[in-house]
Amino acid sequence: MDFTYTETQDMIRDTLARFLSDTYDFETRQKFIASEEGRDPAIWTALAQELGMLGASFAEEHGGLGGGALENAIIMEELGKVLGIEPYLPTVVIAGGALKAVGGAQADKYIPEIIAGNVIVAFAYAEPQGRYDLANLRTTAKKDGEGYVLNGHKGVVYAAPWATHLLVTARTSGGQRDKDGVSLFLIDATQPGIVRRDYPTVDGSRASEIYFENVAIPADALLGGEGAGLALIEQVVDEATIAVCAEATGVMQKLHEGTLEYTQQRKQFGIPIAKFQVLQHRMVDMFMEVEQARSMTIMGTLKLDLPADERKAAVSAAKNKVARGANFVGQNAIQTHGGIGITQELAIGHYFKRSTMIEGQFGSADYHMERYEQVALAD
Repeated sequence: MDFTYTETQDMIRDTLARFLSDTYDFETRQKFIASEEGRDPAIWTALAQELGMLGASFAEEHGGLGGGALENAIIMEELGKVLGIEPYLPTVVIAGGALKAVGGAQADKYIPEIIAGNVIVAFAYAEPQGRYDLANLRTTAKKDGEGYVLNGHKGVVYAAPWATHLLVTARTSGGQRDKDGVSLFLIDATQPGIVRRDYPTVDGSRASEIYFENVAIPADALLGGEGAGLALIEQVVDEATIAVCAEATGVMQKLHEGTLEYTQQRKQFGIPIAKFQVLQHRMVDMFMEVEQARSMTIMGTLKLDLPADERKAAVSAAKNKVARGANFVGQNAIQTHGGIGITQELAIGHYFKRSTMIEGQFGSADYHMERYEQVALAD
């Protein structure tokens, strides 16, 4: 396939890359994550108001640039190159994707606020018993007059300490694992009855355990039909999975570049180890994994609008390849560096941590291989 980015897409990439190179070097990032808040809010404001990046994937009628999933992938790849901790994935990709899908008054209300940088959303979907099953929910939203009462526990909710709103999956009817009866709600993060336990994650971000204790939420917090939200949730998670694949290509590229540079500087027997043939082969293998991951991500991105089974097959094929590639590139980077590669002082160790987390985010390689078999090879 001869794929060429548009002039606008190239502009988005170049503009964001220049901004991040000026404001998001490794030492600055270290200061961000060591601070009490865990980030610099001015970066998010600049992405929204100075660069307009938060509107790249939204329609012009909401104040966006008229892009879509490909623009999200471009931005996520650039964030991956600097280990960006900004809440772009849960806010723009996931919550923005859900709002675009449901449309109407909710989209008109929230999308402009997301574009302006005023709304940050955390995706509260994972539960301790759920693994990768999006329908395995103990969190419940029971009808109460015109609204609902929410009870339950969500784990490892990325960006929750910074969020103004929470996108929550909950069961409104049926059994714990039923595909019917799953609903999606967008609620104010400051609602009474929401209890958070915040903590730093191994890859430098912040997350929370969130407990909902008789949280009263209005009827208009429901996105889509009551009890019929699983298809929408699967769609936005697939979009998020591809966005994470794009982030991974940026991470993998920096792992390869950093390792290649190290082999050119590190000497044994009086010569750079880059002269050793076995390491030359390793650098080539790492480079090939990066390029294959990028190609699979583009393919998956272009197929997000296909019918559900075709979309799922493309996404799972991409995530399987990217997860395995991230594992290969990350481990070879650390093995080549030796013990220094996993120290806090060296950037390569932080890229390795993020690549390791990406391997399991929204489904491991094995999970996506199994899902691919189910949807692509079914009779």
